Amino acid sequence: MLIYLPMKRISKYLIAIVFAIAFLKHQQSIAQSVDYTKYVNTFIGSGATGHTFPGPVMPYGLVQLSPETGNYDWSYCSGYRYPDSTINGFAHTHLNGTGCPDLGDILIFPFAGTKNRTVFKSKFSKVTEHATPGYYTVVLGKNDVKAELTATQRIGVHRYTFNKAGENHILIDFQSGLLDDIKELPDRVLESDIRVENKTTISGFIRTKKWVEKTTFFYIVFDKPFNQSSFIDGKQKRKLMLDLAAKGGDKVGIKVAISTVSVDGAKKNMIEAAGKSFDAIRQNAKTVWNQYLAKVAIEGTAEQKENFYTCMYHLFSQPANIADVDGQYRGADDKVNLSANKAYYSTLSLWDTYRSAQPLYTILDPAKDAAIVGSMIEHFDAAGTLPVWTLWGKENFCMIGNHSVPVIVDAYLKGLKGFDAEHAYQAIKTTLTHNGNPKYDWSILDKYGYLPSDLVKVESVSRTMEASYDDWCAAQMAKALHKTEDYNFFMKRSGYYANLFDSSTGLMRGKKADGSWVVPFDKLKISHADSKGGDYTEGNAWQYVWSVQQDIPGLIKLLGGKEKFAIKLDSLFSMDSKVYGDGWTLDVTGLIGQYAHGNEVSHHVAYLYNYAGQPWKTQKLIPRILKEEYKNNPEGLSGNDDCGQMSAWYVFSALGFYPVNPVGGEYVLNAPFYKKASINLGGKQFTVEAPNLSDTNIYVQKITLNGVENTSGFLSHKDIMKGGKLVFTMSSKPKM
Repeated sequence: MLIYLPMKRISKYLIAIVFAIAFLKHQQSIAQSVDYTKYVNTFIGSGATGHTFPGPVMPYGLVQLSPETGNYDWSYCSGYRYPDSTINGFAHTHLNGTGCPDLGDILIFPFAGTKNRTVFKSKFSKVTEHATPGYYTVVLGKNDVKAELTATQRIGVHRYTFNKAGENHILIDFQSGLLDDIKELPDRVLESDIRVENKTTISGFIRTKKWVEKTTFFYIVFDKPFNQSSFIDGKQKRKLMLDLAAKGGDKVGIKVAISTVSVDGAKKNMIEAAGKSFDAIRQNAKTVWNQYLAKVAIEGTAEQKENFYTCMYHLFSQPANIADVDGQYRGADDKVNLSANKAYYSTLSLWDTYRSAQPLYTILDPAKDAAIVGSMIEHFDAAGTLPVWTLWGKENFCMIGNHSVPVIVDAYLKGLKGFDAEHAYQAIKTTLTHNGNPKYDWSILDKYGYLPSDLVKVESVSRTMEASYDDWCAAQMAKALHKTEDYNFFMKRSGYYANLFDSSTGLMRGKKADGSWVVPFDKLKISHADSKGGDYTEGNAWQYVWSVQQDIPGLIKLLGGKEKFAIKLDSLFSMDSKVYGDGWTLDVTGLIGQYAHGNEVSHHVAYLYNYAGQPWKTQKLIPRILKEEYKNNPEGLSGNDDCGQMSAWYVFSALGFYPVNPVGGEYVLNAPFYKKASINLGGKQFTVEAPNLSDTNIYVQKITLNGVENTSGFLSHKDIMKGGKLVFTMSSKPKM
C-alpha cells in the first residue's frame, strides 16, 4: 500500500532529517577534535601490585609490545615495574594486570659496543622514558640507543636510533619469557624453528609452555639489511645476534608480525603495515584509541580525567583478537579454524571481568561483546566446555566458576545479536552438567547440595557459591527460551549457597559430607587457589559471605533482615585490616576494614547498602574508594588490574551506577563522580549530570530520568541504550 504525504509535510521531514544528520556530524567532529589520549597515563598501575605495562597495544590487539625491566618474580607478571632502572629488552606479548606471569615472547634488545658479553640489559634514565596510547620511547643508557615502539593489531613496530658510531647490534631472544623462577627458563621453549631468510627477513615459530602451551609464529622484516647474523646459544639456536652497519645517528626499523596459525599467516598479517612509516602507524594508533576513548566524555579535574581515561584504555586493551587478518585462528583443540567475522577473542579473565568489564562492553561496544560471546561458543565447540580463563585460545582453568555463562546470558537478555541463542544455551547446559571443568564434579554438588570440604579439598565454599551464581544465570536463559524443566533445575541449584550458611556466625562456612561444620573455623584467614588449602578463593569468610549477587534479598533474610544486614556491612568496613593465611595473600589488597577493593570478590559489596534501605552509606563509600584506591601515579591501582576489571569498576562507579548483579541489565544507582558525563551510543547520547556535586555534596536527594523522578534506586540497560538524561540532585546531608 502506498501512502501519499503532502509536499509541505515531506519538506518538514527532510529538513528535520538534514538537521539531525548535521547535528550528529557536528557531535562526531567535536569528539574527534578532542585528543583523549593526552589524558591516558600508561604508567598507572605499573608499580605496586597493578601489574600493568606501558608499551603500545591497539584496542583488542594481539601484539602488546612493551619494555621488560625484570623477570622471575610475581612482581613481573607484566614484565615491567616502574621503579626499575634497567631494561632487558622489548617483547611483543604481555598481560595487563594479571596475578600470574606468562608471555613475553620475542624479546628484542638493541645495543652498541662489543657483542662479546654475557649480560644483555641497559640502564636508562626516567627522564627519557615517555609513553602514550600507541607509542613508547626510552633511551638506553650508555649504549645511547633511542628506542621507539608502536603497534598495529598484529605487528610490533620498532625504530632504533643508534647515536654512537661503531659496533651496533640487535639481539633477538626467542628463549626468553615471563616466568615464576629462572629455573623454568631452559624448559620454556618446547620446540622452535628460526630461519634467517635473507639480510632483512627472519621467520619461524616457537612452541612454549607456561600458563598454557601455545605456538607463536612470526615474520620479522628490517627496513635496512644487517651485515651478518649468528646464533649465540649453540645448538638451541634461539638467541640470534645481528650485526648492523650503523653510523652515528642511523635509524633502524623493524616490523614483527605474529600469528597463532602459521608463518604464512604472520606474513599475511604484515599487510597492516604495508607501505606505512613508523610515524604513520603511530598516528593511526592514536586515532583509533581516540575513537574508543571518545565513547565517554567527562567534565572533571585533570586528575579525574587521567584516572578515567587510563581506566578506559586498560578496559579496551583486551581481550585479544588472536585471529589473522584472513580470519584464521588456532583454537582450543590446537586446530586451525576460520572465523566468519575474522575475529576470535582470547585472554578471557572471566572470574574477574564478568563482574563489570563485560557488562561495560555491552554499553560501550556491544558488537564486540557479541563477538566475544561468539568466540566463547566456538571454544565450546572445540573443547566441549565453555571458557574459564583462556590465553591464546587455550584453557588454563585458572580461578573458579564457569563465568562465561553470565557473560553469554547477559548478552542474550540484552538482545545482542551475532550468535545462535539455542546453541549458546546448549553450551551452557552442557558446561554446567558435564564435568569439563576439573574444579567441579556436578554429581557431588547434586548429591549434597554443596561441595563438601572433605571431598573437595580446596575452595569448597567459594566454588559452591560461584556455581550457584552461574546456575541462576542459566535459569534465566532457560526461562527466556521456555525450557521450564531446565529453569526449575538450575533455579534449585542456584539456592545451594544457603546450605553453607552458618547462622551461629552469620557467615558462609565449610561443611563436610556428613553435614558437620569444618573446625577449627578462622573467620579472617585467607585462602587462595594456590595455597595450602582452605575453603575460600583469594579471600576469607567475611569477604565471601556477600557473594550472592543473584539473590541479595535471600541473603538479607539469612542475615536477619535489612537492619542486621546493614550492621554486618558496617562491621565489614570497620574491622581491623589484617591479612594472613597459610598460602598466597598478596592479591588481597586495597583494604577498608575487611573489604578488599584490590580483589574482585569485594567489588559489588559497597553497593549492598542500597538493598538494605541505607543508600547514603554507599554514597559516602564510593567516592572514598574512587579517591583512595585509584590515583594517577604508577602505584595508583590498589590491586591487579585483572584484564580491565579494576578499571571497569572505576568507570561504572564514576558514572553513578553499577551492575551488582551483572546479568540482565539492572544497575544500582548511586551518585556520579563528575558534574557531567556523556556516553556516546552511536548517534545517541546518555548523559549523567550532577550540577551541584562537590566534595561535601556527596549525598543524593533526588534522581530524575528524562525529567521523571526515579524512586526505585535502579536503572535499566534499555533506558541507557535509548539515550536520555539522568540528573542527580546532591546535598551535604543524607536523605534518610
